[in-house]
Amino acid sequence: MAKATDKGAAAPKVRIILKSFDHSLIDESAKIIVDAAERGGAIVTGPVPLPVKIKRFTVNKSTFVNKTAREQFELRNHKRLIDLSETTPKTIESLSSLHLPSGVEISIQMK
Repeated sequence: MAKATDKGAAAPKVRIILKSFDHSLIDESAKIIVDAAERGGAIVTGPVPLPVKIKRFTVNKSTFVNKTAREQFELRNHKRLIDLSETTPKTIESLSSLHLPSGVEISIQMK
C-alpha cells in the first residue's frame, strides 16, 4: 500500500534571507526576487519582515571635559524572509541572473 504523500523526487525548497540597513532597498530587492520566482513557476511565501535589530552607540562629544555632552547613534538591521517551494531549474536560473541594488546581503539555503 503506497502512501498518499509519496511524490517521488521532491522539488527543492529554497529559503532566501535578505539583510540591509535601508528598508527601502530591502523592499525593492524582495519585490524583484518575488517577481522573478513567480515568473519561474515557484510558489512564493513572503516576504516576511523579521524583527529589526537595533544597535545603539553613545559617544562623548569631548575627549576630556563636558561629560554630559554626548551624541547617540544607532544602526538598524532590517531582515526579510522569502520561502520558495516547487522550484524548477528555470526558477533557479532566473534567480541567479538577477541584478540587485548594492547594500543588500542575500543568503540562500536549499533544503
